[in-house]
Amino acid sequence: MKRIIFVLATIIASYVLNAQVKTPQPSPHSSLTQVVGLTEVTLDYNRPSAKGRIIFGDLVPFGELWRTGANANSTVSFSEDVIINGATVKKGKYALFTTPKADMWEVIFYTDTDNWGIPEVWDANKVAVLVNVDPVALNNAVESLTISIGNLTNDSATIDIAWEKTMASVKFEVPTKKAAMASIEKTLAGPTAGDYYSSGVYLFQSNGDLNKALEYVNKAISMVKPGDDVPFWQLRQKSLIQAKLGDKAGAIATAKLSIAGAQKAKNNDYVKMNNDSIKEWSKK
Repeated sequence: MKRIIFVLATIIASYVLNAQVKTPQPSPHSSLTQVVGLTEVTLDYNRPSAKGRIIFGDLVPFGELWRTGANANSTVSFSEDVIINGATVKKGKYALFTTPKADMWEVIFYTDTDNWGIPEVWDANKVAVLVNVDPVALNNAVESLTISIGNLTNDSATIDIAWEKTMASVKFEVPTKKAAMASIEKTLAGPTAGDYYSSGVYLFQSNGDLNKALEYVNKAISMVKPGDDVPFWQLRQKSLIQAKLGDKAGAIATAKLSIAGAQKAKNNDYVKMNNDSIKEWSKK
């Protein structure tokens, strides 16, 4: 009986220790990803609520640096370089800080994003860009801090910070034309050496058309720039295809070229694999 009671007590204690009370967060986490043109923009922040309080000029004093959210840094990430206020902001993640004032806001993109709130030591060298923007009075109150992406075009958008009856917006420009033209030119130029090689490897490994696989790998090899070495791994793949097609002599000759390239690159694994294959293919 005592043993049963002990076991039950242990189970109950374990349950109590592992139980977690779940309650709503005072400032819920929010994340938003928006594609602007061809650039992916992600906002990540926590949303405090007004709860009847006066926000700007009181809870958030005018003229003081504000974390622009709650808890960890509010951040914005760009998948490509963007232009803000005439300055190039490199792709990556930035903490979003602001200094609200009655007639003007400073919006700061800060490279250190690992702070809980405002950095203990502010480093001006970590300011990617600082923008002065005019706040806009809203007709309807915004209960919870809202940071969003607005005014979308193919080439630009705005980061909109709204709370209570105030909104501040920062415009950023994205390199859509440059990225689109690069994509067009690359596509119209035709497949790359890597495309041909990958296609050849797939056909070989999936027991597809071996003659087509050899054609693709040969095409990849032919696209090597004059004066550059043919990659030894491509030669290795070609030798395997040749061997499977029954061309043992051709496979051995290609494998020897692969060995030379692997030795030059000091890749002993490929040297061994090719030598082992040559021994196998040399058998009568």
